[in-house]
Amino acid sequence: MQKADLINCYARIAPYIHRTPVLSSKILNSLSGADVYFKCENFQRMGAFKMRGAANAVLQLSAEEKRKGVVTHSSGNFAQALALIAQSINIKSYIIMPSNAPQVKKDAVKGYGGEIIECEPTLAAREAAAKKTQDETGAVFIHPFNDADVIIGQGTACMELLEEQPQLDYVFAPVGGGGLISGTALAAHFFSSKCKVIGGEPYESDDAYRSLLSGKIERNISSDTIADGLKTELGDKTFPLIQQYTDSIIRVKESEIIAAMKLIWERMKIIIEPSSAVPFAALLSEKEKFKEKKIGIILSGGNVDLEKLPF
Repeated sequence: MQKADLINCYARIAPYIHRTPVLSSKILNSLSGADVYFKCENFQRMGAFKMRGAANAVLQLSAEEKRKGVVTHSSGNFAQALALIAQSINIKSYIIMPSNAPQVKKDAVKGYGGEIIECEPTLAAREAAAKKTQDETGAVFIHPFNDADVIIGQGTACMELLEEQPQLDYVFAPVGGGGLISGTALAAHFFSSKCKVIGGEPYESDDAYRSLLSGKIERNISSDTIADGLKTELGDKTFPLIQQYTDSIIRVKESEIIAAMKLIWERMKIIIEPSSAVPFAALLSEKEKFKEKKIGIILSGGNVDLEKLPF
């Protein structure tokens, strides 16, 4: 992957995404001891950064591929992103969703014109249902994160952030399947001479932290975290990029995630989902290390179930 890939990607997807704002808070700067800039992907179309990668992957399909539509498996934000970009260019989308996916997310996918196919809530069932749909419809499968075009698309959030704040010392991003942090790390590598990338990950779903230690993709021992967007494990395309381009991963407790989420809601008056709070929680947990540094934080999304707030 080259710098030109990110530049070309940004030109391609720009008509279909929002350039999201970068916000700061004097109170949160004071609490963290750093100069913090929040890249607000909670204001992205469909409410999360996933719109970027979905758009980049879909817009590069051939006319024949577009005619047959696209398929993915996702319980949340990528499901919505793929449905919305498909609707935006008038093609069909088939979305494999586990039967226990939140109704609010199913409703959103339907609202964006996606055809939902429900399956058992296991990865094997999701993959089997996606393969069956591919075979029956000819639709192109687009992986939620383990796809080069998706990764490049996600990196454009950090690109925008560095255009506005070129002097950043660090960018923090949450780690789930690795699409966002690997794209972020590529953008930092190509568009900054000094910016390092730090991942934030829950202790309850710390496969990426352990994978960096062991040098191979580890599996989640548990996934009992409030940060539901980070339960996914790394892929064979995301892991090598994380190994090569990220500085470290900081793990945080559930109580720290909830406290960071509450702080952002209260002090910045914006809605973020628990996964978005993880990188800020990571900064707060090791704030002495980052004292007086310029820090970017990717707030990955704001699709939260308001009936199930943790505070």
